[in-house]
Amino acid sequence: MTSSAMGNASAIVIDQDIDPRRRKSLVEGDHDFTSITASIANVAERPKPPKAWYVAMAISLPLTLTLFGCIAYLVVKGVGIWGNRQPISWAWPIVNFVFWVGIAHAGTLISAILFLFRQKWRTSINRAAEAMTIFAVVCAGTFPAIHVGRIWMEWFLAPVPNHLEMWPQFRSPLLWDVFAVSTYATVSLLFWYMGMVPDLATFRDRATTKIKKIAYGIFALGWRGSSRQWHRYERAYLLLAALAMPLVLSVHSVVSFDFAVSILPGWHTTIFPPYFVAGAIFSGFAMVVTLMVPARALFGLKHVVTLRHLENMNKVIVATGTMVGYAYAMEFFIAWYSGSQYEQFAFINRALGPYWWAYWIMVSCNVIAPQFFWFKKIRTSPLLMVIVCIFVNIGMWFERFVITVSTLNRDFLPSAWGYFSPTLFDILTLCGSFGLFMTLFLLFCRYLPMVAISEVKSVMPQAHPHHHGDDAHGAGHHAH
Repeated sequence: MTSSAMGNASAIVIDQDIDPRRRKSLVEGDHDFTSITASIANVAERPKPPKAWYVAMAISLPLTLTLFGCIAYLVVKGVGIWGNRQPISWAWPIVNFVFWVGIAHAGTLISAILFLFRQKWRTSINRAAEAMTIFAVVCAGTFPAIHVGRIWMEWFLAPVPNHLEMWPQFRSPLLWDVFAVSTYATVSLLFWYMGMVPDLATFRDRATTKIKKIAYGIFALGWRGSSRQWHRYERAYLLLAALAMPLVLSVHSVVSFDFAVSILPGWHTTIFPPYFVAGAIFSGFAMVVTLMVPARALFGLKHVVTLRHLENMNKVIVATGTMVGYAYAMEFFIAWYSGSQYEQFAFINRALGPYWWAYWIMVSCNVIAPQFFWFKKIRTSPLLMVIVCIFVNIGMWFERFVITVSTLNRDFLPSAWGYFSPTLFDILTLCGSFGLFMTLFLLFCRYLPMVAISEVKSVMPQAHPHHHGDDAHGAGHHAH
């Protein structure tokens, strides 16, 4: 071939690479089905995880033990060990609860809604995001359970017949929470586990020790990969996704009712359900990015969890962050438009009152920080995206703090105004919940398939020999 012909050929290749009409591949590098299985299974199969895994575990385990220690001390001493005082009887525990329920939203959204809309880019991140959902719900459920004061009376929340006629108050949004969050946890757990069955069977078949073979074998439920099993699996997965979709919207709406159905200025607003849902998806996606960037680097999964996946998630963060910013502005507009001096005072107090610092941390982290993702360089840089996402999560925690604490600290009677200061136990309990979340996530990375092997194969070109490009349709699960 002449030099000019070679030049033309290379120009064609370059043109295809930068052609905006062609999307980047969802699996990078020259991989086939076998190498994909090997690279994902290797994370759990290697004799020892990377040293960084041990370092992370050494940090998260003591924090988890601290959480259990704080809860034990709380049961013995009572809620007086926290900073909760009248008029601020709801404080950090409820803030933490709403924060963790928000984190739990990304998993089901990525899995259910993107699955129903046939978004192929969800395949590499859905498994880890679903796992985060389960772990975040575990962390969230801890706080209302210990916030009730008399923990031994918690069974009153359940609608069980009892001779005292102490029936649960079904008009209370706190009871709605019990049903909403427990339903969400159950469906998410089923969805996560069912999606893992084919991959657990792969792990079972590749296991080298008897214990692993038996353990994975029990949870693989006798999966053999027959056509009938794939057919039933796909039908059940679709039904569970359809069930989970309304839950994504309903769960955080019900959580927002804890505030919205009260008569307090600053809480009693109809914007709360959509605003809470947008905020939940916003913080959930930020947490997925925060954890997936180091995980893909540590476990050698950059070819599966590509920059295209991360960039798409960052685009969702920009969209939901803008919605949250719009909600902040709209709250002030409605307070002014309502003509209610109490409502107006509540919002001026948020921005300029004793908790002004928390309000402006919230605005800068949630409204300004995600706007950096408009720049492609930041949107596609792993380090920069993690920094932005950490700010987003800090901002979302402060959002819940501002809504809860700054509304309660100045109520209708100036003589009852107070200032909330967290105690050491408040701080340790929050840090401990992060420890519990991280410990569970690290154990998941070590012993379970972090990425959905069968689903990743379904979006590879080899799964669609009659189609070109990654937009080819068809289940492709039989590639397994």
